Amino acid sequence: MKILFVTSECAPFSKSGGLADVAFSLPPALLKEDNEIMIITPYYKCVKDRFSDQVQYVMNRNVRLGNADLYCGLLKGELSGVPVWFIDNEALFYRDKLYGYDDDKFRFAWFSKAVIDVLENLDFIPEILHCNDWETALSVIYLKDDQARRPDYRNIRTVYTIHNIAYQGQFGANELTDTFALDPGWYDGGLGYVYQGRHDVNLMKGAMLMADAVSTVSPTYARELHTHEFGKGLEGVCDMIESKMYGILNGIDPAHYDPGKDPRIPCNFTAEDKSGKEVCKEYIQETFGLKKEKRWPLFAVVARLVEQKGIELIREILPRMMKKGIQLVIFGQGEKKYVDYFNYCRHLYPGQFGFSDQYTEEMAAKVFAGADFYLMPSAFEPCGLSQMMAMRYGTVPIVHETGGLKDTVRPYSDFDGIGDGFSFDSYQGKALMLAIDAAVKIYFGEHDVFEVIKDRCMKKDFSWTKSATTYMKMYSDICGHGSDPNVTFKDAYEALEVIYTDLEETRNAYLAQQPDDYLNVCQVRIEGPGEGTFYLKFTKDGMEMAPYSYEGADISIAASFDNLYNMAIGTVSADRLFVNGQMKVEGNISKGAEMRYLIGKGTEH
Repeated sequence: MKILFVTSECAPFSKSGGLADVAFSLPPALLKEDNEIMIITPYYKCVKDRFSDQVQYVMNRNVRLGNADLYCGLLKGELSGVPVWFIDNEALFYRDKLYGYDDDKFRFAWFSKAVIDVLENLDFIPEILHCNDWETALSVIYLKDDQARRPDYRNIRTVYTIHNIAYQGQFGANELTDTFALDPGWYDGGLGYVYQGRHDVNLMKGAMLMADAVSTVSPTYARELHTHEFGKGLEGVCDMIESKMYGILNGIDPAHYDPGKDPRIPCNFTAEDKSGKEVCKEYIQETFGLKKEKRWPLFAVVARLVEQKGIELIREILPRMMKKGIQLVIFGQGEKKYVDYFNYCRHLYPGQFGFSDQYTEEMAAKVFAGADFYLMPSAFEPCGLSQMMAMRYGTVPIVHETGGLKDTVRPYSDFDGIGDGFSFDSYQGKALMLAIDAAVKIYFGEHDVFEVIKDRCMKKDFSWTKSATTYMKMYSDICGHGSDPNVTFKDAYEALEVIYTDLEETRNAYLAQQPDDYLNVCQVRIEGPGEGTFYLKFTKDGMEMAPYSYEGADISIAASFDNLYNMAIGTVSADRLFVNGQMKVEGNISKGAEMRYLIGKGTEH
């Protein structure tokens, strides 16, 4: 499949946030799935200054947006075997920062238009145009405009990924024609947005409505976006597009974040031999002016210093943390009030609290490797990548149960000993402190258990392999490919077995509420490609799955492999499939309704 990945930032060339890390890791993972994929991104000052020797000039042309007919240079580089195209215009992109300018709306509108205009120069007409966040949302719209005039573009399908719905690209209604050079009809055609009595245009809303598929960066965040608390005014739009919305968890490149080989950290180590981690801890203590106390637990925060990242909760409990003899390092840039406060705390708690806002990726890796615990109490977190990075280095996470943090960190339980981190549900300083207390208790009182948790963190699979498979499923859905007509029952069964296993935590929470003699047996028939029958047996102890029929099953359901898979990953609800006639149910209907909790993610219990 031919895919063009459109992004406003791409590590290592340019980076402001997590989008750059996704652009760094996802396209190479999709390349391994036998796709032909390219990345296209702006040629910023930071790219020209640092990577000009790795980039080749190809050609130039002009790109017109409204009355502005501007130079557009086209340069080419490479990232892990993936061709990277750079759009060059010095007036727009040769600046010290990626974002934060008064003309950002024009800069990224012009970039989005350039992406569509230069397709003919790339000798590459993609099957999928994959756009990300508000900065590239207009590429979806401009393509729709061009498809009416360009028959060779009409088969291009569009995917739009929401990395953070808080940043929507909302501007005054006059910008529709004045800046974006779109026909006024687009206001009622999807871009119009009434906000606090103002009539605006919302680029994210338009892309969500116009794209063939919409994804976001974790299954939990996809569900949260349907609520007023998390939808940021677009929850109604999320409801409208539920049938084409996918929640796909981000991943990281495990080879890049490998403590056994990472050249950025002071001493390499592995899950089998963690002695090097003690060296890394001592390095961080020395670098941040902390006492070299081997037994004191060292907590770390690597984050933007903004309220969303839970910085207010950390401020609230910081005095209590210091009284417990905990060491804490905070490393990141952000709002001046937080920078000033944490600089003050360095002097207030000498030898125990460290802070620096001189952020570099290299030092971040050192902090991940040297800390014992990683604090990530975000108010909301669409996915989060730093908790995955920290866990790769054996640093145990303490997180707020929201978005991707809930999907990636399984809280430790004294009852069954399962878990790879600590978490809190209520967004309050008291709840965060209780989670820290639980972590410290294990650290001091149950050293062997703490070592087991560290092992689990280091061995957890955060690669893009599973997610890339789900992206491919989404791409195939919107290109009309659907399931491979040659897929075997064995293939379909094994794919469902993997995804049902991933639902273990949610399922066990439901089963824990059932009586001791609970039993529910469901026989499942796959219809169409992958045709065959298997059964699922649920008891208080968990799930049993086998590729056979089950005489006397409580419930029988029949659906296509596509629909069973989509129900499991949460992109469509069991209720919707049943109402639409896409899933047949026979037997005990009450027990059938429980399948939404046992093998589905679309409905909360």
